[in-house]
Parts: sequence; C-alpha cells; structure tokens
Amino acid sequence: MHSDVAPRPLLSTSIVPALLVCLAAPAFFVVQQQWLGWALLAAGLALALASERRQVTASGPSLTRDLSLIAIGLLIVSSIALKAELDDLAMVRFALALGGAVVVPYVVSRWVYRDRAISFPWRGGTRWKPWQWAWLAAVLVLGWLILPFYFITSGVYLNWPVVDTPDLIARLFVGVGAVGIWDELFFICTCFALLRRHFADVTANLLQAIVFVSFLWELGYQAWGPVLTIPFALLQAVIFIRTHSLGYVVTVHLLFDAVVFGVLVHAHNPGLLDGLFLVTP
Repeated sequence: MHSDVAPRPLLSTSIVPALLVCLAAPAFFVVQQQWLGWALLAAGLALALASERRQVTASGPSLTRDLSLIAIGLLIVSSIALKAELDDLAMVRFALALGGAVVVPYVVSRWVYRDRAISFPWRGGTRWKPWQWAWLAAVLVLGWLILPFYFITSGVYLNWPVVDTPDLIARLFVGVGAVGIWDELFFICTCFALLRRHFADVTANLLQAIVFVSFLWELGYQAWGPVLTIPFALLQAVIFIRTHSLGYVVTVHLLFDAVVFGVLVHAHNPGLLDGLFLVTP
C-alpha cells in the first residue's frame, strides 16, 4: 500500500455491497451458518455488479472485482473448521486453507484481473521511528497485564488444546506464530487494502475489522474477547497506514502472540510459569 492513495468517500452507495460481503465473516465464523455466508456474499457481489453496470462511464478500480477477491478468501477459509488443533492433519489443513486464502486472491488479482490491488510491502522504505520501538515495548507490557486475566478468568484458554509435552508446546508456538503472520497478510494486506481502494481509511478499517474479529472469534477469542480483538484489529490497520510496513505490523502481532503462547502454556500447566504471570489457573 502506498501513501499516495487517492481520497475516497467516507460513505457512499458502495458501502452496502461491501458491508454485505464483510458480514459474511460473522455468518461463517461466529454464528457458523454457511448458507447465510454464501447468501451474503452472493447478494453483495450482485449489488456491486448491478451498481457498476448502471454507471455510464467506468472510473477507478472495480468494486465487484475487489469484493470478489475478499469473497474468494472467505470461502477458502470457511471450508475448514477453525478449532485449534495440533495434530499433523490439522496443521496441514490450516496451512492449505489459510495459505490458499492469501495466494488465490493474489493470483487472481495479478494474472486474471491484470491488477496490482494486493501487495505485501515488507519494509515500508524507512527505518523504524522511536514511537515504533516504544509501541513494541508497550505491546509486551499490555499483553502481559491483560492477556492472562482474559484467558484464565474467562476460561477461553480451554478453546486451545492441552499442551503438556515439549512436542505439543513446540507445535503451539509454530501454530500461533503462523496464524499471526497470516492475519496481517489477509486482513490488512488483502481485505483492508482492497476496501481502501473504494472507501476512506476509517470506513475501510471498520469493514476489515468485522472480518478480522469474526475469524478470531471462531479461532477461540470468545467470551469478552472482542473487547480486545476489535481495538487490536483497528490499530493494526492504522499502524499499517502510518508505516506502510508489513514487517512492522507482523512484528507487533508476533510480540502479542508470544504473550498469548506463554499464557496458554501457563494455563494448561499450573505451576510451570507461575512466577511469570500475575494470574494463575
């Protein structure tokens, strides 16, 4: 994503099809009604296509095409259950589905639509500023203060499998980190980037947060988890706008997930890390 993105409207008639497509995410991942997700995707794409056909002259990127890329990703992710599991088959299933949700929209955009709507700007072109380093430290402190209380008092740590052997702990470490990286590739570099071509940053951010938080809900961040995941989803997009650096938002996410990993190990193994966290299971 580049800093010279043309200004886009805060609200327009295009918000309706975009919202329908994004609402397919809670249909798939929160209420888990596949038919409702398919219907919302179909309705959103049909409305976008009808709107564009009514235009006398085409201008700017195609909303139908961009929403179709988000829809493709959602359909691929929704093809598997997102319950956290650590066996070989589950990890392969996650790798194929989540990987496909990033790769397929990218390939379709680049070689079918002949567009460059999706990109992955790793460095952002500048060195990290003092506020960026300070935010990394703040993420660790905030995660250390908040996440043990959330996971343990709500009991949502039980949404993740018991990790009580070195092999399972290692698998959890890999899985948590891999999903964290994928989050930024799909929700920020794909969904947010595509929506930002049509809407003001704040609108695109709110829409992508619907998708981001819905996915995290099925993954296990339930109970009062959205109180944490909604601000996190919104902040990651804001940081990406300011830094234009996938590498930085991935670093933020991995630091946060490192605390998540530690808390899950702590919660499933009472006494193992009691001195590290303030809340014990």
